[in-house]
Amino acid sequence: MSVSRLHPPATTPTTAAGTRRTGRRRLLEQLRADGVRYLFGDPGAGEEWLPAEIAGFPDIDYVLGLQEAAVVCTADGYARATGRPSVVLLHGGAGLGNAVGGLGHALHRRTPMLVLTAEPGGTYDDLVDMARPVTKHADRVTRPENLLPLVRRALKVAATPPRGPVFLAVPTDVLDQVADEAVMPTSVPDTRVVPEPAAIQAAARLLATAHAPVVLAGDGVAASGAVGELTRFAETWGAVVHGVMASELLMPWNHPLWGGPAEHGTDLTTHADAVLIVGARMLPEVADSTLRPGGTVVQVDLDPDAMAENHPVTAGMLGDPRLTLRALTAAFGEAMTEPQRQAAAERVRRRGALRAAELDKVLTDDLGAGLEADSAPLRMPAVAAALAGLLPDDAIVVDEALTSSPALNRWLPPTRPGHFFQNPGGTLGVGIPGAIGARIAHPERTVVGFTSDGGAMHTCQALWTAAHHGVAAKFVVCHHVYEPRVDYVHLAAAMGVPASRVRHAADLSGVLRTMLDHDGPYLVEAVLDEPGAGSTDR
Repeated sequence: MSVSRLHPPATTPTTAAGTRRTGRRRLLEQLRADGVRYLFGDPGAGEEWLPAEIAGFPDIDYVLGLQEAAVVCTADGYARATGRPSVVLLHGGAGLGNAVGGLGHALHRRTPMLVLTAEPGGTYDDLVDMARPVTKHADRVTRPENLLPLVRRALKVAATPPRGPVFLAVPTDVLDQVADEAVMPTSVPDTRVVPEPAAIQAAARLLATAHAPVVLAGDGVAASGAVGELTRFAETWGAVVHGVMASELLMPWNHPLWGGPAEHGTDLTTHADAVLIVGARMLPEVADSTLRPGGTVVQVDLDPDAMAENHPVTAGMLGDPRLTLRALTAAFGEAMTEPQRQAAAERVRRRGALRAAELDKVLTDDLGAGLEADSAPLRMPAVAAALAGLLPDDAIVVDEALTSSPALNRWLPPTRPGHFFQNPGGTLGVGIPGAIGARIAHPERTVVGFTSDGGAMHTCQALWTAAHHGVAAKFVVCHHVYEPRVDYVHLAAAMGVPASRVRHAADLSGVLRTMLDHDGPYLVEAVLDEPGAGSTDR
């Protein structure tokens, strides 16, 4: 197994003569050595040293937030958009408590993140125990000579698949002491392994006989860069692909074999005679399974804990999704008979015809529901269709529209990796901060974050961060009106972000152009009239 540097090593200036090499300075030197450009936080008394110390590190910017859940979700958006660990500095137990929901989201999404908390010296709380359920790993520094090795270990664990947030409690008395450990870039192991050929061939033979195959895929596919490999595998096998709690693009959404996200409680696999699970944790909170009794189940993952977690597996293979899917597709050349290949091709043809008919019907229904009626009550298809004609090709969409997401993704179907991030459920409040994090990662690109009215209220403090730092992300609040009505235009203005409200399709183009043309953050409140829609879905 080879190792690689976390980031290209940065040049580390020599410490000025007479400068005391305290733990806090060495911490920043270590982050710089690992190419960390941003430190996300909401400081308290335990971080009163930070402004003066970070002033000596002009290559590290401090992204200031007003509430820790919003801070963590901003860092989550940055990490997802870059594929590299983000670094968060929280304030003690109160800060960690506020961040727990965001950390839980990051854990389920397998987001690489280092979360540091400056503990008051000598008053060690149970912060590690508090963080452990919502992180991949949690630890505490107790000696100054262990500070940098533990920071490097935390970064390594966060960046090693299956990736995830890592918590490290750092007492202030440790930060105040001299730390002479050497600064060096963190090394991350290369885990791109593939099962041995015999295992690949055996799995291919199991899958080749399927008449009703299904693929259940998760964010491990995106982390592996396996979108192309998954698409080719599904085409070869003739299988519909569903995303399991997936927050990134796994397959172009306009591909006929894309079956969409697997919704809670939906029946997707009871009629499948063969299922491939790849890069996904199946039913992590449910003890039973809807998999067909006696059906073939093959699972591929780099996480051994995800294997057969709450479901039977015929064959489980520890492997990188990209390399393993590529090998399985190649193995079908020998494993599939000519009639099986023809049957797979026919399944693809039938699925393509079905998808085309379904899409034509739903788009026709969208139009009939008032998309073209300028004075009619506003519906989400009108918003999505108008924006589809205005966004540049390289735009990034962060989708937390929830009940409005189906219409959004019909008119703005995600097709390229790195251009689409979604909240698949489990928490709320990632839309606004996620868009801010993505825009910090890619300041040259248009980033639009969609959120529900409920999601917007969870982390609206992030709007202040966008205004304070001049992060030109754009936001659309899909507002299904409840009483008393929240005024998102004035709420955004109170945070320093200009905003507009739109109620009719006739006004959409002008309002959306104003949003996209504005040199800075901007929010649009889309007041929607959609029967049955709500804002509290999780």
